[in-house]
Amino acid sequence: MNSVLSSTPVTFTAPMPGLETVHDFALRNIDSAPGLFALESGSARVRLFLADAAVFVPGYNPPLPPAALEALELGHGDAPQVLVVVNHSPTATSVNLMAPIVLNPATRRCTQLVLDGKEYPLRADLGSL
Repeated sequence: MNSVLSSTPVTFTAPMPGLETVHDFALRNIDSAPGLFALESGSARVRLFLADAAVFVPGYNPPLPPAALEALELGHGDAPQVLVVVNHSPTATSVNLMAPIVLNPATRRCTQLVLDGKEYPLRADLGSL
């Protein structure tokens, strides 16, 4: 499992859907929860919680298009870190498996993929994974 440091600036290869005007992000570890991160913008009031799929969703292995891997500047044999957006409500916590964020920990470049099909749900109950 790859891991970012306590607070790391990250650069998206393309704007995140719905956040096209936000460009400056940092990924921060949540100290009390290994594998949980906050993605925060310095210029806008944006904070998303992300979970390392390797920790919270074992077996989640979405297809990663070669063009996306190339844009992340991954070297041959380098493995990206796959993160999923966490959504919390009073009744359940879910993760978005349809739109993972893929990170190259070495370059801190990342991209959010939007996967086709119905294999990966937009809101998967974290307790059932």
